[in-house]
Amino acid sequence: MTAWSSFDGDQVAALTQGESFFAAPGERDCPSCGERRLRAYFTAPANARRPTLVSYVWCAGCDKFVGTRAKHPEGLVISDPLATLSTDERRELERSLTGFLAHLDELWDAGVLPQTVSDGRASGTAALRP
Repeated sequence: MTAWSSFDGDQVAALTQGESFFAAPGERDCPSCGERRLRAYFTAPANARRPTLVSYVWCAGCDKFVGTRAKHPEGLVISDPLATLSTDERRELERSLTGFLAHLDELWDAGVLPQTVSDGRASGTAALRP
């Protein structure tokens, strides 16, 4: 299996530049290797004490990643292809970061990802702007 490593500080800073993944889902250029294989997945854990958004951003080319937790923006609606999993299935999938990111890559390659993002405060289908 792949040995994942973290993006360095400058690379993480570069990830915050340009259009957000919410406004323009899809692959983009990786700040580490330059390949257009940078991907993202977002989830809102149902068991969080506060509205929380967990994000995973990784490069399928150079195997670097970063994960973050933040306040879930009010009204933000994100499709989640893993939402149908039971708690036990989800826990098993997330047990290994390597296995979890490999599964997300499979979903991406199959066209299940990227996710759709909308602003639920509007009509529920309006695309978010950066």
